Amino acid sequence: MIKRTIGIDGYNLALPNGTGVATYGFMLARTLQEAGHAVTGIFGVDAGADPVMHEIMFYERLGQVPPTRQLRRKRSRRILRAALRPFHARGTTDIPRTARVETASLAERLPAFDRLVTSADLFEIAHRHFRFYGRFLPVRVPNPPQVMHWTYPLPITLEGAANIYTFHDLVPLRLPYTTLDAKQSYRALLAGCIANGQHICTVSEASRSDIITEFQIDPDRITNTYQASPLEIGATDPDEDAAIIENVFGLTHRGYFLHFGAIEPKKNIGRLLEAYLSTGTPAPLVMTGSRGWRSEEELKLLVPEDEADTVHGRRMAERVRRLEHLPRALLTRLIRGARAVLFPSIHEGFGLPVLEAMQLGTPVLTSNLGALAEIAGDAAMLVNPYDVDAIAGAIRTLDQDAALRARLSSAGPEAASRFSIAAYQARLDKMYDRIGP
Repeated sequence: MIKRTIGIDGYNLALPNGTGVATYGFMLARTLQEAGHAVTGIFGVDAGADPVMHEIMFYERLGQVPPTRQLRRKRSRRILRAALRPFHARGTTDIPRTARVETASLAERLPAFDRLVTSADLFEIAHRHFRFYGRFLPVRVPNPPQVMHWTYPLPITLEGAANIYTFHDLVPLRLPYTTLDAKQSYRALLAGCIANGQHICTVSEASRSDIITEFQIDPDRITNTYQASPLEIGATDPDEDAAIIENVFGLTHRGYFLHFGAIEPKKNIGRLLEAYLSTGTPAPLVMTGSRGWRSEEELKLLVPEDEADTVHGRRMAERVRRLEHLPRALLTRLIRGARAVLFPSIHEGFGLPVLEAMQLGTPVLTSNLGALAEIAGDAAMLVNPYDVDAIAGAIRTLDQDAALRARLSSAGPEAASRFSIAAYQARLDKMYDRIGP
């Protein structure tokens, strides 16, 4: 295996609570480092003008937005001026990697890059530049990595590197009513990535097929590497898990259903809630994750916490529980202790919650469409995500059939082994080999 220098963008990694794409970037960096590659993180954080303060200011501003309206306006004007420069490559600043700043608290979301570089407002400038000129913004890094693996479609090319762009899915085009993206601009951006990049990466055969069909791309120019999970899977004490779940959440081990992930239209939360509530099961449904666009519409069967705790005349306090973003260690215990994970999403590029539940031996109910069925295989209960009665019937079956739950718990880890770190490393290296040394 050839050892390479590989760049990864910090576009999503800089977000304070992360996203599915941030998890993808984190695992991509970690997997490459474990395989012996040197990984450079390229960020859009303003590290200031004073070299002595670059490291401190980078971490101070990571994931932050200007706190006042005046500062936000000043930043917006600065971005606009930079974006309007038509033939100018953006330079970068190297961030020292020392023990000066304590970074242990960021370890769950920020990889330990071998090299860190940043260019203030890089991603915002690039998007505006593309909007004005229809061209990708060139970025210049001294001694650039051999490969630049953009973890998301971004209108940027790194000079002197082979540029690879990951397309996770085509949700804005396949389900245009579920996102706020300007659809024409989004499609133009993806077409630009195909035109400017040496290769396209994706995370499932379902997504690969969608991309080839939509853009008529040469199949040799797009690789499905799947992805891997950051969960630390190891021997655990069920009694300890049960005690922590009881003490922290007031929940009984294997006595609740769980949905985790962002609340957004494609997640099918409205139908899931309707189906769950219709079953009458005493096992509560726990929902954890950040609220996205149109989450109010998806959660319309639930009333605001500061109003009555009823829906259609029934008390909800003990039936559906909403939790916000949780630390990964606590979320792992919550997944492992669930009776089943319910994830009947309409469309996913990969479906990380399904993989993580299977890794932990927790039964899964998920969609029989696209990537979710591909990832789950025979190790999950598959349903039509548009059929509320089918979802409700599957929940009842999982609730009442202990033998079925035991079979799915046993099948999950074996099915999940297809997406191990070692398998992911091999697929990544094979892709990089295709575009050269």
